[in-house]
Amino acid sequence: MSEQQSTVNITEYLAINLATERWTCRVCGHDIANARENYKTGLLVHNRDPREIHRPILDESYEFTYAPDPAWCRIVEFYCPGCGTQVENEYLPPGHPLTHDLELDIDALKRRHLSAVEG
Repeated sequence: MSEQQSTVNITEYLAINLATERWTCRVCGHDIANARENYKTGLLVHNRDPREIHRPILDESYEFTYAPDPAWCRIVEFYCPGCGTQVENEYLPPGHPLTHDLELDIDALKRRHLSAVEG
């Protein structure tokens, strides 16, 4: 099976190489992490102040401005170390662990993909 045949696109920016069982960036091909683990562990992480994204609607002199309070909410951005593409982001309370949002059955994916390629 060739490199291209063993790669399965999972999201807009993530693919899995079934031969090596590794997450890869679809933009630059950078090897990110073990596909049996959380892909976010292999990405660059930026904790952004939510007020940078959601500017206050009211004057900042007011106590409540409709901007998220960084004591209650953080925005975590994940970037490919190879090309800098933003792969994912999530809103979390401070101190909350990163979300493990993709956990695939790699063995079943291999069987299905191999049978489709051999066809």
